[in-house]
Amino acid sequence: MDDIRIQPSLPLPGAPGAGAVGPAGSAATGFVGTLKDAIAKVNEVQVEATQAVEKLATGESQNVHQTMIALQKADVSFQLMMQLRNKIVTAYEEIQRMQI
Repeated sequence: MDDIRIQPSLPLPGAPGAGAVGPAGSAATGFVGTLKDAIAKVNEVQVEATQAVEKLATGESQNVHQTMIALQKADVSFQLMMQLRNKIVTAYEEIQRMQI
């Protein structure tokens, strides 16, 4: 039986990581690149929230509202990343259960 090859679809123009797709065979870098960009962005938001809390604690900033907004942004982005991870793990487990 011949090998079955599934050609990945190209990402939408303007989507994060859209420029990461190269020649045939390296299309997986588009997904990996998008994932890395998303994780980096979540990390950036977490760092910004930590800095906002530190500034508030040291008295450098008096803006409680902006600090709380930064904390909520960090929380929401982290929750979204965790849900995305859960979906990826579920999809992987489902693929593993497929009969060949």
